[in-house]
Amino acid sequence: MHAMQYELTLPATYDMDVIRARVAAKGHLLDAWEGLGLKAYLMRERGEHGSPVNQYAPFYLWNSVEGMNSFLWGGGFQGLSDDFGRPSVRQWTGLAYEEGGAVGSPARVAVRRRRPVPEGVELGDFTADAAGEARRWAGEDGALLAAAAVDTSRWELVHFSLWAHDTPKAEGDVFQVLHLSAPGLDRLPHGRQW
Repeated sequence: MHAMQYELTLPATYDMDVIRARVAAKGHLLDAWEGLGLKAYLMRERGEHGSPVNQYAPFYLWNSVEGMNSFLWGGGFQGLSDDFGRPSVRQWTGLAYEEGGAVGSPARVAVRRRRPVPEGVELGDFTADAAGEARRWAGEDGALLAAAAVDTSRWELVHFSLWAHDTPKAEGDVFQVLHLSAPGLDRLPHGRQW
């Protein structure tokens, strides 16, 4: 499993209905993308759920590097780059994926928490704890899924979770889910990834 996200931080006065309309018109285009576990079309609005910014920030869980590369180099990403400029694309190697009791329910919000992997920690213990945290979040009421991944170039851990209600138990940045493309959700490997 591979995690990926890019963020488009927009002006405070930006009409976020433009993003809603874009997702309504184009969100279905990845509903059958080969190699994609899921794409959560995420948006934050300044002042809602504690967000200091307006932001469009889709989050992906990929089943295959080929699927991810096909999206990045084969045309899927080009339309966004043409319309908004080419954003930096963050990538993390999967540590764990867990499904929650609400899997299959409509996703209302997502939570993303990024934090550094501290110097001097035992990496095996740290990543096992991160996988355990994903499992705990998936066990909370209203959780659809939770994942953990790490970027070894920055030594950064990311936790990602989807929720069926607006009051998630996880801590981090809260995003509205505008659409969910999940053609390969059932093929994401469950549990620890090592």
